[in-house]
Amino acid sequence: MNAANPNIVPETEQETLRQELNSCLDLQRQAYLANPIVSYQQRKADLLSLKKMLVENQDDIIAAISKDYGNRSKHETIFAEVVTVLQTVNDALKHLKSWMKPQRRKIDLTLYPGAKNRVYPQPLGVVGMIIPWNFPINLSMTGLVSVFSAGNRAMVKMSENSRHLTRLLMEISGKYFNHDKLAFFEETGGVGIEFSQLPFDHLIFTGSGQTGRKVMAAAAKNLVPVTLELGGKCPAIIAPDYDLKKAVERILFVKLFNAGQICTNVDYVFIPSDKRQQFIDLCSDYIAEHCPDINSNDYTSIIDDIAYRRVLDTITDAKDKGATVINLQPNQESAEGMRKVPPHLILDTTEEMTIRNRETFGPLLMVHTYDNAQDVIDYINMRDRPLAIYPFSNNKALVQRYIDSTMSGGVSVNDALFHVAQHDLPFGGVGASGMGHYHGFDGFLTFSKLRPVFYQANFTAMKFLAPPYGNFATKVLNFLTKFNSR
Repeated sequence: MNAANPNIVPETEQETLRQELNSCLDLQRQAYLANPIVSYQQRKADLLSLKKMLVENQDDIIAAISKDYGNRSKHETIFAEVVTVLQTVNDALKHLKSWMKPQRRKIDLTLYPGAKNRVYPQPLGVVGMIIPWNFPINLSMTGLVSVFSAGNRAMVKMSENSRHLTRLLMEISGKYFNHDKLAFFEETGGVGIEFSQLPFDHLIFTGSGQTGRKVMAAAAKNLVPVTLELGGKCPAIIAPDYDLKKAVERILFVKLFNAGQICTNVDYVFIPSDKRQQFIDLCSDYIAEHCPDINSNDYTSIIDDIAYRRVLDTITDAKDKGATVINLQPNQESAEGMRKVPPHLILDTTEEMTIRNRETFGPLLMVHTYDNAQDVIDYINMRDRPLAIYPFSNNKALVQRYIDSTMSGGVSVNDALFHVAQHDLPFGGVGASGMGHYHGFDGFLTFSKLRPVFYQANFTAMKFLAPPYGNFATKVLNFLTKFNSR
């Protein structure tokens, strides 16, 4: 491996890696072809095995994730990864039978009396999954719930920042699944490049927009359909009528969670111009009460040195270019090697600042003031479509105006983030924030082929319309044209 660039791998190692990945894909595809229609009982067993793997190894999984981060709040891992996945499995088990049922579709009885239409959801085959480091169990296993519910097999490429967890999953997964059903892969350099070039039956990627474009380009060479969950700069909008303290509490709860390292996190917030100082004061009060010590185990570390430096550089860039930067814990410093950044508010920003132009992915909250709703709408619409927007208002008409006048992957009203946790809502981006959906029934549909089947009746009138065409065919076609022109 090249020390300067871990993605540059000697050709001999790259060929070995290529053979390993292709061998696993061939193993899973042959297993799929030998059993293309997976029964309800087998799908249920796969979901229960996934649940069992998580439950029986919960403590080791929590410890591995924390080791990958440097420090990851145990409570945040349990809440966002363990509990969420268990709920997702239980929801799928509850609805799986109804999801699998063939769908009846209407038939055109004018020409096809006695015929019938059905749609059968069938497994696609082998699904490739490229998983980021920020919620590695949540994003791998909730995806696997959809994949297994639809009757598929999966190859999962984990992040280079999740190495302790990945090695644990590689070690334990064989106790619950055969390799022809589920296989995990560690990023050791160049794995992601080779992985994205494999001819999967579907590929799901969660990560940055820049990498997402490369993954989509690689998949396109094999016409592999993709689901991309990318992120972006998600705005919150606090209306003048909404309780400002309540809005601050809800926004900062999400902003501090996982040290802000969430793709659907609040990236920036609009507040009424006359409430600027009140907003700052309420933020300071919240941090003093709920995050008095950034070196506590309750406060998660930034994932690695590169990300830590990026967050600090974003603060410095804003200061140097004239922004108002408020450290909400001015006397706090990160302990040696812990990579912890105090929460910051950044106001009075301009377009040339880094924080305006890239997702912060950290405990930094950009603050805009505004005087009318249209200014907010115009600002959002001038930029890439975000993964979510978060309007705070008791005025239903105003909330609907923000929903109707902007476009985003999803929306939470009077809170942030939690639309993602609703099993019966599809999760996905739009435009630069991604494409495709999963979670719940929508995930089942994403990883299924909805196969239309037409069943012809014993009698068909089509034989009277065969050439050579005579008066009867002319009369029938004229009648149909006139009938359908009404």
